Amino acid sequence: MTRGRPREEGIDVAVREAVRALLTESGYQRCTIDAVAVRAGVGKAAVYRRWRSKAELVFAAVIHPEELEAPEDTGSLRGDVAAVLEVIESSLDSAELRQALPSLLADVRADPVLEARFGEVFLERERGYLVLMLDRAVARGELSRRPDPALVHAMLLGPVLTWLHLFTEPLPSIGLAASLASPLHAAVVALGA
Repeated sequence: MTRGRPREEGIDVAVREAVRALLTESGYQRCTIDAVAVRAGVGKAAVYRRWRSKAELVFAAVIHPEELEAPEDTGSLRGDVAAVLEVIESSLDSAELRQALPSLLADVRADPVLEARFGEVFLERERGYLVLMLDRAVARGELSRRPDPALVHAMLLGPVLTWLHLFTEPLPSIGLAASLASPLHAAVVALGA
């Protein structure tokens, strides 16, 4: 016997669209669960059944959902690093995220329970995603061992996040992911030697 109401189709999409619209129109501080629920035409309880906090909801709506598809297998670690960098860049390059990121990170850091939940829901899954890429490289003989996924995560995420959210220079002419792929591939290889 199933307990509770079944999830209604379309609520997730409506809520995510409402979050993105509210962030663009009024910023992170005014993007409340109440405002999202009204904008999406759903009850507040429906939002809380899916996401435990505003920070979790905003992250899922503008960066990536809780579940991640497996990373692309390009046949080489260098190609896989480039593909992952493209995914990171596309996830972090939005007007909504520019609005939300400083306050979102502050909210996560200010609440130990939220920080732990954020790590469990998003960071652990991102690292699991990278483990798939790294284990393929080990199986192909491109790495002698799997490097620490946390180090690889920081190495790939850091430069993209910095360029998109701290620097004011335009993107490199060949693209950010393409510019970073070779040096970051070399760094991953060095960690897995």
